[in-house]
Amino acid sequence: MANSSSMAQFLLLALSDRRELQLLHFWLFLGISLAALLGNGLILSAVACDQHLHTPRDFFLLHLSLTDLGCICTTVPKAMHNSLWDTTTISYTGCAAQAFFFLFLISTEFYLLTLMCYNRYVAICKPLHYGTLLGSRACAHMAAAAWASGFLTALLHTANTFSLPLCQGNALGQFFCEIPQILKLSCSHSGYLREIGLIVVSASLMFGCFIFIVFSYVQIFRAVLSIPSDQGRHKAFSTCLPHMIVVSLFVSTAIFAYLKPPSISSPSLDLALSVLCSVFPPALNPLIYSLRNQELKNAIRKMMTGLFSGAKTCLFSGV
Repeated sequence: MANSSSMAQFLLLALSDRRELQLLHFWLFLGISLAALLGNGLILSAVACDQHLHTPRDFFLLHLSLTDLGCICTTVPKAMHNSLWDTTTISYTGCAAQAFFFLFLISTEFYLLTLMCYNRYVAICKPLHYGTLLGSRACAHMAAAAWASGFLTALLHTANTFSLPLCQGNALGQFFCEIPQILKLSCSHSGYLREIGLIVVSASLMFGCFIFIVFSYVQIFRAVLSIPSDQGRHKAFSTCLPHMIVVSLFVSTAIFAYLKPPSISSPSLDLALSVLCSVFPPALNPLIYSLRNQELKNAIRKMMTGLFSGAKTCLFSGV
């Protein structure tokens, strides 16, 4: 029985044994990463630079884009490196850092999605109290609480998991370091039960956030249906649609990845679900949120036009 800290490295799950598929996975991950960096980078720049986007909704969207950028930068670069160089190793400290940051960012993202739902609830159900309940200081405090909660969650789980003795080798059944996969290597009954207790507490908190989201949308739908004009109902509903899609994508992929029956589990299915859960949402979220946000689209278009005009002026002045 060896302590986890005595391990020099872990072995990640290879995406494929064939060299051609490994290179294909590298280019696929590169494309997804560039799309995520571009989409989230544009949202960050637009919200930070455009005064019209300094609203609670866009403030939380900025923080959501930060978590998406962090998620894609935590898992994908190492997977790209392993696919390009045909290796599966990751150092002990690199694995601990990857597990910590992934859990930190994923937890924070769900808390932020809960706050974004609260923002929609107040805007539609309590519009007269919107400025009081969601002032700049209140939004800053709520965002700080989301980041702090995610940090504390990740710190507790990572510290406990990487203090456990391991006796089942060092091969992880995942393409990135994930706490459930590391727990499978543990041979400490008390430490395993302690981590299960932490998971139950975290899952209960997440479930409470999910119940709050569902309850909020029930109240939102009641308020929207009471709006007399069709145009008013459509406008109110369209502001909630991107958030509903993102939450549905987040929850459904997490359920399929971590709560599916063991009878349908297989290495290839687990790998596909983990990629779907950890890689695709950061690239899709900017697209989803920009579809129904006309102010955001106008700000991005204005910013891109300014950049192209500046580049053209520099080019012709140089000539």
